[in-house]
Order: sequence, then structure tokens, then C-alpha cells
Amino acid sequence: MRVNFTVNGRQQEADDVWEGESLLYVLRERLGLPGSKNACEQGECGSCTVRLDGVPVCSCLVAAGQVEGRDVVTVEGLADFAKQREQHGHGGACGTGGGCGSKGVSTDEAKRWAAKPGDSQTGEGIELSNIQQAFIDAGAVQCGFCTPGLLVQADELLERNADPSDQDIREALSGNLCRCTGYEKILDAVRLAAARQGEAV
Repeated sequence: MRVNFTVNGRQQEADDVWEGESLLYVLRERLGLPGSKNACEQGECGSCTVRLDGVPVCSCLVAAGQVEGRDVVTVEGLADFAKQREQHGHGGACGTGGGCGSKGVSTDEAKRWAAKPGDSQTGEGIELSNIQQAFIDAGAVQCGFCTPGLLVQADELLERNADPSDQDIREALSGNLCRCTGYEKILDAVRLAAARQGEAV
């Protein structure tokens, strides 16, 4: 079958998709977006987390046919997505006119953003988002395998909760496993991003 959907603000078409093919496979193998990692393939590790219509999902558990006409944001498009969200008053400012509610941006809002043509494919050559820079500054990256999923999940957390408690952060990231860091630096990074986001408001 043929699947048409939006990835990082760009219309994409995947041909010859078989019934059981996952969104993760389509992103990595058909569209050349390797940021979402293929690890457990059972929705247990969170390394393949992407946003589907604004909601974080394990792309290994989503059938490619389910994304027909929908909007996907991967780690490659995260910086552009965050930048456009800020320009439109969303993310971290839900209570100050963003109106994004408890599930992040609405489907219509998510479809209004569009990555620049050269940026959404690799994510290179653009200014990092707040959460991406915080992960670097806090030393929250080691082998990097879990990092894309953690970034996507943490970005969504900060979008709906500008001042998360440690419990909020732990709960939001509980589906993302890391074998290297011991998690404390990851928590530091989310705290740092939240603090910077608060200063910017």
C-alpha cells in the first residue's frame, strides 16, 4: 500500500508498504531518518519515540498504515518544531495563551508548522532546541542510543508542564531506558531546560 503523511513539516509518501510494517521501519529504511533507534521493537525502551499528531508514541508499535494523513515529528525535526511552537505561543506557556491543553499541541496546530527544506532530513545546520542544548550542557549524553527518544519525550513534557517536579520528570521519562548515564544527568538536563524556558517567558 501507499502511505501519505507529514514528517517534520514535509509531505512524504512511502510506497509498497506491507501490512505489518512499522512506522519506525518506514522512517529509518524508507525515508532515511535514522534518529529514532531500533532497539527492543516491543515498546519497552522508548528509543524509537516520535510525536504522532503531537503525542509521543513508540514508533515500533505503530503500523505504518495508521499514519495515513497524520503528522509525525522525529528527533531530526525537533529543533524546528520547537522554534515554530515558540513563535506561535506554544510550549511551556500553555497557561499564557498557548491553549495546548494536557496533550500538547492539537493536530491542527501541529500541521501548521513546516521545517525548512534542508533541515528536517538530517537536523544538521540548525540551532538546537532548548532541550537538545540542555542535554549537551548537562552532560546527559553518553552512547547516545536512547537520546533521541528521551529528547522527544522531554520536549513534550516541557510543552505541557513548564515547571515539572522531579516526580513529573521521572514519570514522563519512565518509558525511556538508558544503560549508560544512571539517569541523574538526564534529570539535570530536563531541570536545566525547564529553568531556561522559565527565564525566556
